[in-house]
Amino acid sequence: MTLSADARQRIETLLRAHRLVVFMNATPDAPERFFSHKICHLLDGLGLDYAHVDVSRDATLREQIKAYGGLQAIPQLYLDGKPLGDSDAVERMAGADELHAALGLPAPDRTPPTVRLTAAAAEFLRGVVRGKGEGTVVDIEVDPQFRGSLRFGPRRKDAIAAEVDGVALQFDLASARRADGLSIDWQDVERGPSLLLSHPRAPVPKPVRWISPAEADARVRAGTLTVVDLRREDERALARLSLPFLSLDEGTHAIRNLPPQAPLAVLCHRGDRCWHGAQHLVQLGHRDVYAVEGGIDAWAADVDASIPRY
Repeated sequence: MTLSADARQRIETLLRAHRLVVFMNATPDAPERFFSHKICHLLDGLGLDYAHVDVSRDATLREQIKAYGGLQAIPQLYLDGKPLGDSDAVERMAGADELHAALGLPAPDRTPPTVRLTAAAAEFLRGVVRGKGEGTVVDIEVDPQFRGSLRFGPRRKDAIAAEVDGVALQFDLASARRADGLSIDWQDVERGPSLLLSHPRAPVPKPVRWISPAEADARVRAGTLTVVDLRREDERALARLSLPFLSLDEGTHAIRNLPPQAPLAVLCHRGDRCWHGAQHLVQLGHRDVYAVEGGIDAWAADVDASIPRY
């Protein structure tokens, strides 16, 4: 793509306004794709002040910035008007302390964080690592709100490594600085075992509260509440919810993608499981969670029965 003079001037005006600029999908508060999330997580962890330009809804600018800097990937980071690279390149620079040098910053602190594993969590993690084979470690990420998550993967050369109770852990720079005080537990909770990560600096969630089926129905219709149905598919086939809802059929991925402050109401059959399920969502980082009184049985009696039949 050949840039017109107007297109070049538009980009250079954006770059002159700030020293550090990232062209990305959506915004740092709600990045739409993994690599945009990754580069913002890295920059935020370094405490850097940067501007962002959303190219997800401007296809023309998206192609123009690729042509301007000679980079084909999005996101792209620019320093003093010159491209530093995409998210992978910036991550490598940060891991080798090259990003700090380019910005005139001192080399980062690579001291491993202090993390606590309960005996049950350590045993569980050791078993998973053994099953996945040599070279596998526990990769931990802690976001700016001090919410932790983990996955299993190969050891990275640029990661900050630690070993706790025989479990090999690794962190990126941002997560390592935030992870001090992180605790990891393992519990056999509703719908199976689960690792629970908690941090003393994470936002304190509201306690789980009961909500009536009628109030839940009204709030869902008003767009201020999302229902999470704990029931299995065969249970839902016997008594269907007439509103949109999320299920656990494919795990908690869809729920985890919701903002942590998004209100959730957990539904089960008779209401006996939903309280524990709601508590589990709180432990996963959700801060406004309800349990539906009486479950789908009460919903059918109190809500569905009141709908006029013609």
